[in-house]
Amino acid sequence: MTRNAAEILDLPRPGWAGEDVAMLYDMATRFLSDEVLPHYETYEKNEIVDRSAWEKAGAAGLLCASVPEEYGGSGGTYAHESVIAEALGHVGVDGFGIALHNAIVAPYILHYGSEEQKKRWLPKMASGELIGAIAMTEPGAGSDLQGVKTRAVKDGNHYSISGSKTFITNGQHANLIIMVAKTDPSQGARGTSLIVVETDDADGFERGRNLDKIGLKANDTSELFFNEVRVPTSNLLGHEEGQGFVQLMQQLPQERLLIGAQAISMIERALAVTIDYVRQRHVFGNAVIDFQNTQFKLAELKTEATIGRVFYNDCVKRHLNGGLDPSTASMAKYWLTDLQCKIVDECLQLHGGYGYMNEYPIARMYRDARVQRIYGGTNEIMKVLIARSL
Repeated sequence: MTRNAAEILDLPRPGWAGEDVAMLYDMATRFLSDEVLPHYETYEKNEIVDRSAWEKAGAAGLLCASVPEEYGGSGGTYAHESVIAEALGHVGVDGFGIALHNAIVAPYILHYGSEEQKKRWLPKMASGELIGAIAMTEPGAGSDLQGVKTRAVKDGNHYSISGSKTFITNGQHANLIIMVAKTDPSQGARGTSLIVVETDDADGFERGRNLDKIGLKANDTSELFFNEVRVPTSNLLGHEEGQGFVQLMQQLPQERLLIGAQAISMIERALAVTIDYVRQRHVFGNAVIDFQNTQFKLAELKTEATIGRVFYNDCVKRHLNGGLDPSTASMAKYWLTDLQCKIVDECLQLHGGYGYMNEYPIARMYRDARVQRIYGGTNEIMKVLIARSL
């Protein structure tokens, strides 16, 4: 990172970011800059972050920061998870999948797991021994989670799980996967359950391709196949079957807010590297920033980024107080990711031809940003959800 992206916007610290949150952000930024960024080109080429980076992140306290200390976490809140996600974006290591592990996968176990499940899985997730994924999407079911076909058939004290999943983040590394499966297909959404699958030595489990994506190359994103994988019925999340769809709906606002964190942090980094670039780059004898067109364009982008940051911070405050409704979370997801793609595109334009070269950070941001408008529910689905609140 050429300059601290937050300094570019000159925003005051939000009310939810106390001293401990600010210290965590600084520590996460240092860790990612020292331990991950120097190897990130290799991770991009290999299309996976080394498992050793996960273990180091666990030792540094960057895994499961919002999990209570009694379960191996740091005892924080979503505010702590937010600044870890923002540090990933500000440093420019967006493909390191710890944010999903921390703020999406672990909360399902924390909120719906039994005491035994929490003590069994969460400490290993906090250390990096277990890497988490959530298997929602299927070849024929994306944003429409009611269309899931994966079956979990009860057989004595086990489930037999059969089906396939695709686009699964952390899919090559993950050895703890929350499965979205139908335990009673006749009940539609009410027949959906969440079941935890530990993949180590699981017969019938197979990892497919590490998918070849446009961007986020360092993140392993995979196909997963389940052929009568036997899982103890005690791995069901919740007290009874059929709670999965409700559990998903309860947790999706935080997932969408997290995507907003990724969006605003990349926006800020894009502005930081672009402002530094136009100060250094000279054309016709002048720095690019000396041209009025450049100044006006950056003025517009900084204004939009500031509005985005204020909106995101307000959503976090609402979420910490238990008041972030699904409609507002959908607004944050769709609007911030649309803004992310717009601002990154404008910043690339200000780089001229160099912006199209992979050696410049803005080129990677351009590639990485695009998927943000798709996963976590497409932005079109977000608008449908918002419209229902009218």
